[in-house]
Amino acid sequence: MEGSNRVILLLFCLVLSCFVAQTHGKQKEQGIPLFRNSGLKPKSSGALDTSLFEQETAANIRHIPQEGSKEGDKIGKLPGQPPVDFSQYGGYVTVNKVAGRALYYYFAEADDQHKASLPLLLWLNGGPGCSSLAYGAMQELGPFRVHSDGKTLFANRFAWNKAANVLFLESPAGVGFSYSNTTSEYETRGDTNTAEDNYAFLVNWLERFPEYKNRPFYIAGESYAGHYVPQLAHIILHHNKKATKAIINLKGIIIGNAVINEETDNRGMYDFLASHALVTDEDAYNVINLCDSSPNATTQSNQCIDSNDAINNAVSSLDIYNIYAPRCFSSNVTERPKKASILQFDPCSDNYVYFYLNRPDVQSALHANVTRLTHDWEACSDVISGWGDSPPTIIPLLQEFMANGLRVWVFSGDIDGRVPVTSTKYSIKKMNLPVKTAWHAWYLNGEVGGYTEVYKGDLTFATVREAGHQVPSYQPARGLSLISHFLNGTPLPNTARPT
Repeated sequence: MEGSNRVILLLFCLVLSCFVAQTHGKQKEQGIPLFRNSGLKPKSSGALDTSLFEQETAANIRHIPQEGSKEGDKIGKLPGQPPVDFSQYGGYVTVNKVAGRALYYYFAEADDQHKASLPLLLWLNGGPGCSSLAYGAMQELGPFRVHSDGKTLFANRFAWNKAANVLFLESPAGVGFSYSNTTSEYETRGDTNTAEDNYAFLVNWLERFPEYKNRPFYIAGESYAGHYVPQLAHIILHHNKKATKAIINLKGIIIGNAVINEETDNRGMYDFLASHALVTDEDAYNVINLCDSSPNATTQSNQCIDSNDAINNAVSSLDIYNIYAPRCFSSNVTERPKKASILQFDPCSDNYVYFYLNRPDVQSALHANVTRLTHDWEACSDVISGWGDSPPTIIPLLQEFMANGLRVWVFSGDIDGRVPVTSTKYSIKKMNLPVKTAWHAWYLNGEVGGYTEVYKGDLTFATVREAGHQVPSYQPARGLSLISHFLNGTPLPNTARPT
Protein backbone atom coordinates (compact mmCIF):
# COMPACT_ATOMS: atom_id res chain seq x y z
CA MET A 1 0.00 0.00 0.00
CA GLU A 2 1.40 3.41 -0.90
CA GLY A 3 2.45 5.59 2.01
CA SER A 4 -0.29 8.19 1.73
CA ASN A 5 -3.06 5.62 1.46
CA ARG A 6 -1.57 3.64 4.32
CA VAL A 7 -1.68 6.72 6.52
CA ILE A 8 -5.26 7.49 5.47
CA LEU A 9 -6.31 4.00 6.51
CA LEU A 10 -4.37 4.32 9.74
CA LEU A 11 -5.93 7.64 10.66
CA PHE A 12 -9.41 6.58 9.73
CA CYS A 13 -9.09 3.53 11.93
CA LEU A 14 -7.42 5.35 14.81
CA VAL A 15 -10.41 7.47 15.62
CA LEU A 16 -12.33 4.33 16.51
CA SER A 17 -9.85 3.48 19.26
CA CYS A 18 -10.32 -0.24 18.77
CA PHE A 19 -9.21 -2.87 21.20
CA VAL A 20 -6.62 -5.04 19.47
CA ALA A 21 -6.03 -8.22 21.40
CA GLN A 22 -3.20 -10.67 21.51
CA THR A 23 -4.58 -14.07 20.60
CA HIS A 24 -3.15 -17.60 20.98
CA GLY A 25 0.39 -16.42 21.47
CA LYS A 26 0.26 -13.44 19.15
CA GLN A 27 1.30 -10.36 21.07
CA LYS A 28 -0.83 -7.27 20.84
CA GLU A 29 0.00 -5.31 17.74
CA GLN A 30 2.61 -2.80 18.72
CA GLY A 31 2.64 0.87 18.01
CA ILE A 32 -0.68 2.62 17.42
CA PRO A 33 -2.65 -0.37 16.14
CA LEU A 34 -4.91 -0.39 13.16
CA PHE A 35 -8.56 -1.29 13.36
CA ARG A 36 -8.57 -5.00 14.24
CA ASN A 37 -8.73 -6.13 10.63
CA SER A 38 -7.51 -3.71 7.98
CA GLY A 39 -10.53 -4.61 5.87
CA LEU A 40 -12.91 -3.34 8.55
CA LYS A 41 -13.65 0.22 7.53
CA PRO A 42 -16.51 1.59 9.62
CA LYS A 43 -18.80 3.94 7.79
CA SER A 44 -19.18 7.09 9.82
CA SER A 45 -21.87 9.64 9.16
CA GLY A 46 -22.04 13.24 10.21
CA ALA A 47 -24.64 12.64 12.93
CA LEU A 48 -26.06 9.88 15.07
CA ASP A 49 -29.25 8.54 13.49
CA THR A 50 -31.06 7.01 16.45
CA SER A 51 -33.85 5.73 14.24
CA LEU A 52 -31.45 3.01 13.11
CA PHE A 53 -31.81 1.42 16.54
CA GLU A 54 -35.60 1.55 16.61
CA GLN A 55 -36.44 -0.71 13.69
CA GLU A 56 -39.25 -3.08 14.59
CA THR A 57 -37.64 -6.23 13.31
CA ALA A 58 -38.86 -9.63 14.42
CA ALA A 59 -35.48 -10.21 16.02
CA ASN A 60 -35.68 -7.41 18.53
CA ILE A 61 -39.34 -7.35 19.65
CA ARG A 62 -40.45 -10.99 19.69
CA HIS A 63 -39.66 -13.98 21.81
CA ILE A 64 -37.88 -16.56 19.70
CA PRO A 65 -38.28 -20.34 20.23
CA GLN A 66 -35.20 -21.57 22.06
CA GLU A 67 -33.50 -24.95 22.37
CA GLY A 68 -31.65 -24.10 25.58
CA SER A 69 -32.92 -24.04 29.14
CA LYS A 70 -31.71 -22.66 32.45
CA GLU A 71 -31.27 -26.14 33.90
CA GLY A 72 -29.40 -27.33 30.81
CA ASP A 73 -27.11 -24.29 30.88
CA LYS A 74 -25.99 -24.75 34.48
CA ILE A 75 -22.25 -25.37 34.78
CA GLY A 76 -21.41 -27.89 37.47
CA LYS A 77 -17.72 -27.13 37.61
CA LEU A 78 -15.17 -25.85 35.14
CA PRO A 79 -12.00 -27.92 34.68
CA GLY A 80 -9.33 -26.84 37.16
CA GLN A 81 -11.75 -24.60 39.03
CA PRO A 82 -11.43 -23.90 42.78
CA PRO A 83 -14.51 -24.38 45.00
CA VAL A 84 -17.12 -21.60 44.81
CA ASP A 85 -20.29 -20.56 46.61
CA PHE A 86 -22.21 -19.29 43.58
CA SER A 87 -23.96 -20.76 40.54
CA GLN A 88 -22.69 -20.31 37.00
CA TYR A 89 -24.29 -20.90 33.63
CA GLY A 90 -23.22 -20.95 29.99
CA GLY A 91 -25.05 -21.50 26.74
CA TYR A 92 -26.72 -20.04 23.68
CA VAL A 93 -29.64 -17.75 22.97
CA THR A 94 -30.95 -17.69 19.42
CA VAL A 95 -31.43 -14.12 18.21
CA ASN A 96 -32.48 -14.88 14.63
CA LYS A 97 -34.12 -18.21 13.79
CA VAL A 98 -34.04 -17.78 10.01
CA ALA A 99 -30.33 -17.02 9.80
CA GLY A 100 -29.47 -19.48 12.57
CA ARG A 101 -27.77 -16.75 14.58
CA ALA A 102 -27.03 -17.49 18.23
CA LEU A 103 -25.04 -15.62 20.87
CA TYR A 104 -23.05 -17.32 23.62
CA TYR A 105 -23.25 -16.12 27.22
CA TYR A 106 -21.55 -16.89 30.51
CA PHE A 107 -23.40 -15.96 33.70
CA ALA A 108 -21.84 -15.77 37.17
CA GLU A 109 -24.46 -15.22 39.84
CA ALA A 110 -23.68 -13.65 43.17
CA ASP A 111 -23.37 -16.07 46.10
CA ASP A 112 -26.49 -17.88 47.23
CA GLN A 113 -27.00 -15.53 50.17
CA HIS A 114 -27.04 -12.34 48.07
CA LYS A 115 -28.10 -13.24 44.51
CA ALA A 116 -31.78 -12.49 45.12
CA SER A 117 -31.08 -8.99 46.40
CA LEU A 118 -28.37 -7.83 43.99
CA PRO A 119 -28.96 -6.31 40.53
CA LEU A 120 -28.26 -7.82 37.12
CA LEU A 121 -25.22 -6.42 35.31
CA LEU A 122 -24.40 -7.09 31.64
CA TRP A 123 -20.75 -6.74 30.60
CA LEU A 124 -19.68 -6.10 26.99
CA ASN A 125 -16.17 -5.91 25.57
CA GLY A 126 -15.41 -4.03 22.39
CA GLY A 127 -13.19 -4.56 19.37
CA PRO A 128 -15.36 -4.59 17.43
CA GLY A 129 -15.05 -8.35 17.45
CA CYS A 130 -13.47 -9.10 20.84
CA SER A 131 -14.82 -11.56 23.37
CA SER A 132 -16.36 -10.67 26.72
CA LEU A 133 -15.51 -14.20 27.83
CA ALA A 134 -11.83 -13.74 26.94
CA TYR A 135 -11.41 -10.36 28.56
CA GLY A 136 -14.23 -9.42 30.93
CA ALA A 137 -14.81 -12.89 32.35
CA MET A 138 -11.34 -14.45 32.28
CA GLN A 139 -8.97 -11.48 32.63
CA GLU A 140 -10.85 -8.64 34.27
CA LEU A 141 -13.94 -8.82 36.47
CA GLY A 142 -14.98 -12.47 36.30
CA PRO A 143 -14.75 -14.91 39.21
CA PHE A 144 -11.66 -16.71 37.85
CA ARG A 145 -8.31 -16.08 36.20
CA VAL A 146 -6.36 -18.70 34.24
CA HIS A 147 -3.04 -20.02 35.55
CA SER A 148 0.04 -20.00 33.35
CA ASP A 149 -0.39 -23.75 32.66
CA GLY A 150 -3.55 -23.04 30.65
CA LYS A 151 -5.28 -25.83 32.59
CA THR A 152 -6.24 -24.51 36.00
CA LEU A 153 -8.06 -21.51 37.42
CA PHE A 154 -7.59 -19.38 40.52
CA ALA A 155 -10.16 -17.23 42.27
CA ASN A 156 -10.54 -13.50 41.75
CA ARG A 157 -11.39 -12.12 45.17
CA PHE A 158 -12.34 -8.80 43.55
CA ALA A 159 -14.81 -10.32 41.08
CA TRP A 160 -17.80 -8.14 40.30
CA ASN A 161 -20.27 -10.92 41.15
CA LYS A 162 -19.64 -9.80 44.73
CA ALA A 163 -21.64 -6.68 43.82
CA ALA A 164 -24.06 -7.99 41.16
CA ASN A 165 -25.20 -11.00 39.18
CA VAL A 166 -22.91 -10.64 36.17
CA LEU A 167 -23.78 -11.66 32.61
CA PHE A 168 -21.05 -11.79 29.94
CA LEU A 169 -22.06 -11.79 26.27
CA GLU A 170 -19.93 -12.72 23.24
CA SER A 171 -21.24 -10.36 20.58
CA PRO A 172 -21.77 -9.96 17.65
CA ALA A 173 -22.23 -13.37 15.99
CA GLY A 174 -18.81 -14.57 14.85
CA VAL A 175 -17.12 -13.48 18.09
CA GLY A 176 -15.86 -16.22 20.40
CA PHE A 177 -18.37 -19.06 20.59
CA SER A 178 -21.22 -17.03 19.08
CA TYR A 179 -22.11 -17.99 15.52
CA SER A 180 -24.41 -17.66 12.54
CA ASN A 181 -25.34 -20.50 10.20
CA THR A 182 -25.46 -17.82 7.49
CA THR A 183 -21.75 -17.08 7.47
CA SER A 184 -22.11 -14.33 4.86
CA GLU A 185 -23.49 -12.26 7.76
CA TYR A 186 -19.97 -11.96 9.14
CA GLU A 187 -19.29 -9.53 6.29
CA THR A 188 -22.16 -7.22 7.25
CA ARG A 189 -21.82 -6.74 10.99
CA GLY A 190 -22.10 -3.20 12.33
CA ASP A 191 -23.29 -1.11 15.25
CA THR A 192 -26.97 -1.25 14.32
CA ASN A 193 -27.43 -4.99 13.86
CA THR A 194 -25.19 -5.66 16.87
CA ALA A 195 -27.46 -3.51 19.05
CA GLU A 196 -30.56 -5.25 17.69
CA ASP A 197 -29.10 -8.70 18.34
CA ASN A 198 -28.02 -7.73 21.85
CA TYR A 199 -31.56 -6.58 22.61
CA ALA A 200 -33.04 -9.78 21.19
CA PHE A 201 -30.59 -11.73 23.34
CA LEU A 202 -31.70 -9.94 26.52
CA VAL A 203 -35.43 -10.32 25.88
CA ASN A 204 -35.05 -14.05 25.29
CA TRP A 205 -32.47 -14.63 28.03
CA LEU A 206 -34.87 -13.12 30.54
CA GLU A 207 -37.46 -15.71 29.49
CA ARG A 208 -34.94 -18.38 30.47
CA PHE A 209 -34.13 -16.60 33.76
CA PRO A 210 -37.51 -15.06 34.66
CA GLU A 211 -36.46 -14.28 38.23
CA TYR A 212 -34.38 -11.41 36.77
CA LYS A 213 -37.16 -9.85 34.68
CA ASN A 214 -37.98 -7.12 37.17
CA ARG A 215 -34.52 -6.89 38.72
CA PRO A 216 -32.69 -3.54 38.43
CA PHE A 217 -30.57 -3.88 35.29
CA TYR A 218 -27.31 -2.12 34.40
CA ILE A 219 -25.01 -2.29 31.37
CA ALA A 220 -21.23 -1.95 31.58
CA GLY A 221 -18.41 -2.17 29.07
CA GLU A 222 -15.12 -0.77 27.86
CA SER A 223 -13.37 0.43 24.71
CA TYR A 224 -15.59 0.03 21.62
CA ALA A 225 -18.38 -0.99 23.99
CA GLY A 226 -18.58 2.79 24.38
CA HIS A 227 -20.77 2.30 21.29
CA TYR A 228 -22.36 -1.04 22.20
CA VAL A 229 -23.55 -0.09 25.69
CA PRO A 230 -25.33 3.21 24.86
CA GLN A 231 -26.85 1.81 21.66
CA LEU A 232 -28.32 -1.15 23.54
CA ALA A 233 -29.57 1.15 26.31
CA HIS A 234 -31.25 3.34 23.68
CA ILE A 235 -33.14 0.38 22.21
CA ILE A 236 -34.24 -0.71 25.68
CA LEU A 237 -35.58 2.76 26.45
CA HIS A 238 -37.35 2.92 23.08
CA HIS A 239 -39.19 -0.37 23.56
CA ASN A 240 -39.99 0.35 27.21
CA LYS A 241 -41.62 3.62 26.17
CA LYS A 242 -43.46 1.98 23.29
CA ALA A 243 -44.83 -0.72 25.60
CA THR A 244 -45.51 1.84 28.38
CA LYS A 245 -43.85 -0.55 30.80
CA ALA A 246 -40.37 -1.73 31.73
CA ILE A 247 -39.77 -4.72 29.47
CA ILE A 248 -36.21 -4.51 30.77
CA ASN A 249 -35.75 -2.63 34.05
CA LEU A 250 -32.81 -0.50 32.92
CA LYS A 251 -31.41 1.78 35.63
CA GLY A 252 -28.06 2.95 34.29
CA ILE A 253 -24.91 2.46 32.23
CA ILE A 254 -21.19 2.64 32.97
CA ILE A 255 -18.48 2.73 30.29
CA GLY A 256 -14.70 2.72 30.69
CA ASN A 257 -11.84 3.93 28.48
CA ALA A 258 -14.62 4.18 25.97
CA VAL A 259 -14.91 5.31 22.39
CA ILE A 260 -17.30 8.25 22.76
CA ASN A 261 -16.64 11.01 20.24
CA GLU A 262 -14.45 10.57 17.20
CA GLU A 263 -12.71 13.95 17.06
CA THR A 264 -11.94 14.22 20.77
CA ASP A 265 -10.97 10.55 21.10
CA ASN A 266 -8.39 11.07 18.39
CA ARG A 267 -7.00 14.39 19.65
CA GLY A 268 -6.90 13.18 23.24
CA MET A 269 -4.81 10.15 22.34
CA TYR A 270 -2.04 12.20 20.73
CA ASP A 271 -2.11 14.78 23.53
CA PHE A 272 -1.76 11.96 26.07
CA LEU A 273 1.23 10.44 24.27
CA ALA A 274 2.94 13.83 24.04
CA SER A 275 2.17 14.86 27.62
CA HIS A 276 3.63 11.57 28.88
CA ALA A 277 6.88 12.16 26.97
CA LEU A 278 6.34 9.22 24.62
CA VAL A 279 6.23 11.30 21.43
CA THR A 280 7.27 14.85 20.57
CA ASP A 281 4.87 17.76 20.87
CA GLU A 282 5.64 18.62 17.25
CA ASP A 283 4.69 15.18 15.92
CA ALA A 284 1.48 15.13 17.93
CA TYR A 285 0.61 18.63 16.67
CA ASN A 286 1.31 17.66 13.07
CA VAL A 287 -0.90 14.57 13.17
CA ILE A 288 -3.77 16.41 14.86
CA ASN A 289 -3.61 19.49 12.65
CA LEU A 290 -2.00 18.50 9.36
CA CYS A 291 -3.39 15.02 8.68
CA ASP A 292 -6.73 14.61 6.94
CA SER A 293 -8.57 11.78 8.72
CA SER A 294 -11.76 12.08 6.71
CA PRO A 295 -12.86 8.95 4.79
CA ASN A 296 -12.65 10.84 1.50
CA ALA A 297 -9.03 11.89 1.91
CA THR A 298 -6.79 10.82 -0.98
CA THR A 299 -3.41 12.34 -0.14
CA GLN A 300 -1.46 13.39 2.94
CA SER A 301 1.33 15.91 3.40
CA ASN A 302 4.89 14.76 3.97
CA GLN A 303 4.77 16.29 7.46
CA CYS A 304 1.73 14.20 8.29
CA ILE A 305 3.32 10.99 7.02
CA ASP A 306 6.65 11.63 8.74
CA SER A 307 5.05 12.48 12.08
CA ASN A 308 2.78 9.45 11.92
CA ASP A 309 5.74 7.18 11.28
CA ALA A 310 7.69 8.82 14.11
CA ILE A 311 4.82 8.28 16.57
CA ASN A 312 4.41 4.64 15.62
CA ASN A 313 8.15 4.04 15.96
CA ALA A 314 8.18 5.76 19.35
CA VAL A 315 5.50 3.55 20.88
CA SER A 316 6.30 0.31 19.03
CA SER A 317 8.01 -1.27 22.04
CA LEU A 318 5.28 -0.38 24.52
CA ASP A 319 1.98 -1.96 25.45
CA ILE A 320 -0.16 0.96 24.29
CA TYR A 321 -3.03 -0.26 26.51
CA ASN A 322 -0.92 0.29 29.63
CA ILE A 323 2.11 2.43 28.93
CA TYR A 324 3.89 1.33 32.13
CA ALA A 325 3.11 -2.41 31.94
CA PRO A 326 5.63 -5.14 31.11
CA ARG A 327 5.17 -6.92 27.80
CA CYS A 328 4.70 -10.62 27.18
CA PHE A 329 7.69 -12.25 25.49
CA SER A 330 6.48 -15.86 25.43
CA SER A 331 3.52 -17.41 23.67
CA ASN A 332 3.80 -20.68 25.60
CA VAL A 333 2.03 -22.02 28.63
CA THR A 334 4.06 -23.52 31.46
CA GLU A 335 4.18 -27.15 32.59
CA ARG A 336 3.33 -26.10 36.13
CA PRO A 337 1.44 -22.97 37.08
CA LYS A 338 3.57 -20.00 38.04
CA LYS A 339 2.79 -18.24 41.29
CA ALA A 340 -0.10 -15.97 40.45
CA SER A 341 -1.49 -12.83 42.05
CA ILE A 342 -4.72 -11.00 41.30
CA LEU A 343 -2.90 -7.78 42.21
CA GLN A 344 -0.10 -8.33 39.65
CA PHE A 345 -1.61 -8.82 36.21
CA ASP A 346 0.35 -11.28 34.06
CA PRO A 347 1.00 -9.73 30.61
CA CYS A 348 0.81 -13.20 29.01
CA SER A 349 -2.72 -13.86 30.28
CA ASP A 350 -4.15 -13.81 26.74
CA ASN A 351 -2.11 -16.89 25.91
CA TYR A 352 -3.29 -18.80 28.98
CA VAL A 353 -6.92 -17.98 28.20
CA TYR A 354 -6.53 -19.09 24.58
CA PHE A 355 -5.19 -22.49 25.58
CA TYR A 356 -7.79 -22.94 28.31
CA LEU A 357 -10.83 -22.07 26.21
CA ASN A 358 -9.71 -24.26 23.30
CA ARG A 359 -9.60 -27.39 25.47
CA PRO A 360 -12.46 -29.80 24.59
CA ASP A 361 -13.26 -30.51 28.25
CA VAL A 362 -13.55 -26.79 28.98
CA GLN A 363 -15.78 -26.20 25.97
CA SER A 364 -17.96 -29.12 27.00
CA ALA A 365 -18.29 -27.75 30.55
CA LEU A 366 -19.18 -24.31 29.17
CA HIS A 367 -21.81 -25.85 26.84
CA ALA A 368 -20.04 -24.20 23.91
CA ASN A 369 -21.20 -25.65 20.60
CA VAL A 370 -17.86 -25.66 18.81
CA THR A 371 -19.17 -27.84 15.97
CA ARG A 372 -21.03 -24.73 14.75
CA LEU A 373 -17.78 -22.77 14.46
CA THR A 374 -15.50 -22.70 11.44
CA HIS A 375 -12.45 -21.74 13.49
CA ASP A 376 -10.74 -22.17 16.85
CA TRP A 377 -12.04 -20.03 19.64
CA GLU A 378 -10.21 -16.70 19.44
CA ALA A 379 -10.15 -13.74 21.81
CA CYS A 380 -10.81 -11.44 18.85
CA SER A 381 -12.58 -12.70 15.77
CA ASP A 382 -10.86 -13.16 12.42
CA VAL A 383 -14.07 -14.17 10.65
CA ILE A 384 -15.78 -10.78 10.88
CA SER A 385 -14.56 -9.18 7.67
CA GLY A 386 -16.67 -6.05 7.47
CA TRP A 387 -18.14 -3.43 9.76
CA GLY A 388 -21.07 -1.64 8.24
CA ASP A 389 -21.75 1.40 10.42
CA SER A 390 -20.17 3.33 13.24
CA PRO A 391 -21.52 6.78 14.14
CA PRO A 392 -18.85 9.37 14.95
CA THR A 393 -20.33 10.21 18.36
CA ILE A 394 -22.56 8.68 21.01
CA ILE A 395 -22.86 11.91 23.03
CA PRO A 396 -26.55 12.39 22.03
CA LEU A 397 -27.32 9.02 23.61
CA LEU A 398 -25.64 9.98 26.88
CA GLN A 399 -27.69 13.16 26.90
CA GLU A 400 -30.86 11.12 26.26
CA PHE A 401 -30.13 8.85 29.22
CA MET A 402 -29.55 11.77 31.56
CA ALA A 403 -32.84 13.34 30.42
CA ASN A 404 -34.60 10.06 31.21
CA GLY A 405 -33.19 9.74 34.71
CA LEU A 406 -30.71 6.93 34.04
CA ARG A 407 -27.50 6.76 36.02
CA VAL A 408 -24.54 7.45 33.72
CA TRP A 409 -20.94 6.88 34.80
CA VAL A 410 -17.83 7.17 32.64
CA PHE A 411 -14.52 5.91 34.01
CA SER A 412 -10.96 5.95 32.76
CA GLY A 413 -7.83 4.03 33.69
CA ASP A 414 -5.25 6.82 33.74
CA ILE A 415 -2.32 5.00 32.10
CA ASP A 416 -4.14 3.68 29.02
CA GLY A 417 -2.61 5.19 25.88
CA ARG A 418 -5.22 3.85 23.47
CA VAL A 419 -8.42 5.54 24.66
CA PRO A 420 -6.80 7.67 27.33
CA VAL A 421 -8.14 9.86 30.09
CA THR A 422 -7.50 12.97 27.99
CA SER A 423 -9.84 11.68 25.27
CA THR A 424 -12.59 11.04 27.81
CA LYS A 425 -12.15 14.45 29.44
CA TYR A 426 -12.33 16.20 26.07
CA SER A 427 -15.44 14.22 25.11
CA ILE A 428 -17.26 15.07 28.34
CA LYS A 429 -16.28 18.73 27.96
CA LYS A 430 -18.07 18.73 24.58
CA MET A 431 -21.32 18.15 26.50
CA ASN A 432 -21.05 21.53 28.30
CA LEU A 433 -22.44 20.17 31.55
CA PRO A 434 -22.57 22.33 34.70
CA VAL A 435 -20.51 20.88 37.54
CA LYS A 436 -22.43 19.54 40.53
CA THR A 437 -19.51 18.21 42.61
CA ALA A 438 -16.08 19.64 41.80
CA TRP A 439 -13.05 17.57 40.87
CA HIS A 440 -11.59 15.75 43.87
CA ALA A 441 -9.73 12.60 44.86
CA TRP A 442 -11.61 9.44 45.78
CA TYR A 443 -10.15 6.89 48.16
CA LEU A 444 -9.91 3.20 48.88
CA ASN A 445 -8.24 1.86 52.02
CA GLY A 446 -6.69 5.21 52.80
CA GLU A 447 -5.09 5.68 49.36
CA VAL A 448 -6.13 7.74 46.37
CA GLY A 449 -8.08 5.44 44.07
CA GLY A 450 -8.45 8.11 41.40
CA TYR A 451 -10.23 11.40 40.82
CA THR A 452 -13.85 12.20 40.12
CA GLU A 453 -16.26 14.95 39.12
CA VAL A 454 -20.06 14.85 39.07
CA TYR A 455 -22.15 16.92 36.65
CA LYS A 456 -25.71 18.16 36.84
CA GLY A 457 -27.94 15.64 35.15
CA ASP A 458 -26.27 12.86 37.17
CA LEU A 459 -23.27 12.03 35.00
CA THR A 460 -20.23 10.94 37.01
CA PHE A 461 -16.71 10.86 35.60
CA ALA A 462 -14.05 8.93 37.52
CA THR A 463 -10.44 8.05 36.89
CA VAL A 464 -8.83 4.90 38.27
CA ARG A 465 -5.26 5.50 39.33
CA GLU A 466 -2.56 3.23 37.85
CA ALA A 467 -5.04 1.34 35.65
CA GLY A 468 -4.67 0.64 31.96
CA HIS A 469 -7.31 0.04 29.28
CA GLN A 470 -8.72 -2.97 31.16
CA VAL A 471 -9.26 -1.34 34.53
CA PRO A 472 -10.22 -4.45 36.57
CA SER A 473 -7.14 -6.31 35.26
CA TYR A 474 -4.66 -3.77 36.59
CA GLN A 475 -6.54 -2.38 39.60
CA PRO A 476 -9.02 -5.06 40.68
CA ALA A 477 -9.75 -3.64 44.15
CA ARG A 478 -10.34 -0.13 42.82
CA GLY A 479 -12.43 -1.57 40.00
CA LEU A 480 -14.67 -3.41 42.46
CA SER A 481 -15.03 -0.28 44.60
CA LEU A 482 -15.97 1.73 41.52
CA ILE A 483 -18.67 -0.68 40.32
CA SER A 484 -20.05 -1.13 43.87
CA HIS A 485 -20.57 2.62 44.29
CA PHE A 486 -22.08 2.88 40.81
CA LEU A 487 -24.57 0.09 41.46
CA ASN A 488 -25.44 1.44 44.90
CA GLY A 489 -25.90 4.96 43.58
CA THR A 490 -23.46 6.33 46.13
CA PRO A 491 -20.65 8.85 45.52
CA LEU A 492 -17.10 7.58 45.49
CA PRO A 493 -15.62 8.15 48.98
CA ASN A 494 -13.91 11.53 49.28
CA THR A 495 -11.98 10.91 52.50
CA ALA A 496 -8.89 8.86 53.23
CA ARG A 497 -10.66 6.79 55.86
CA PRO A 498 -10.55 3.04 55.08
CA THR A 499 -13.67 1.87 53.22
